Amino acid sequence: MKIAPYDENAFKMDHPRGTVSFNYLLMGDRSKPLENYRYILGRQEADFLMPRHCHTFEQIRLPLIGDMNLGDQGILREGEVGYFPEGQTYGPQDDPITDPKQLQLVLQFGGASALGMGAGRGRGPDNKEAQAERRERREVKFPRPRYNGVVISNPVHFNWVPVAGATGVERKHIGTYTERGFWIEYLKVEAGAEWVATSEDARLLTVVLSGAGTVEGTEVGSLGAVEVDPGEKARYVASEELILFTVGLPPIFEPAVPSDQFDIITADGGIRFENPKDDDNK
Repeated sequence: MKIAPYDENAFKMDHPRGTVSFNYLLMGDRSKPLENYRYILGRQEADFLMPRHCHTFEQIRLPLIGDMNLGDQGILREGEVGYFPEGQTYGPQDDPITDPKQLQLVLQFGGASALGMGAGRGRGPDNKEAQAERRERREVKFPRPRYNGVVISNPVHFNWVPVAGATGVERKHIGTYTERGFWIEYLKVEAGAEWVATSEDARLLTVVLSGAGTVEGTEVGSLGAVEVDPGEKARYVASEELILFTVGLPPIFEPAVPSDQFDIITADGGIRFENPKDDDNK
């Protein structure tokens, strides 16, 4: 288990565009690509421009302050949850700086394609500018997206549902995705109530969106983050009403017959289809 209280002084200018600072809330194990992940707060420090591109991994984005321009995919509004499937192109992004500065919660993790984290740097077939910026050209494998676009959910339109056996606790289940079966949900724990987070097979990654309380006796407040490994239990006790944003990451099981639903970006910037008969989703 990891419990990471929020540190407002931990932002670093790590984005390659030089206009977004990162606050690394939780990090996975880079030596285990299928289990690796990055949970980040991204704060926009200047106007942000990004060509159309895609990634070899999954992303979940929650704008906490300001909106995010997805280009052809529309606008991800403040408070909406965006699921960016592995291999799904989005952009070009054009986001002028606002006051207050845009702030976004971003989770990146390996998807059901079993490419894991670190298999690529987000260069896609529609991102010629980003490809040209690469210091070293190499062949990169991209999964074909399982959905036809970025999946945007508005949590305001979801109902709070009581959690059986947990007095004072309610849940909003936003969705479960892909054959990996990872899920996104909100938990609300009333002041004075308790919630025990646990899963037998999934890692639970939680960020406190508001309120205050303790996790296993450690104080945690707004933007504090908690990792609970499979089989572990994390006991939340709310001193003020807690709103928790949780993503459950079950293990990745590869198919018995290897998938051919990938495209290859070659070292010279070209595209090679592993299954040429099914390339209409590009």
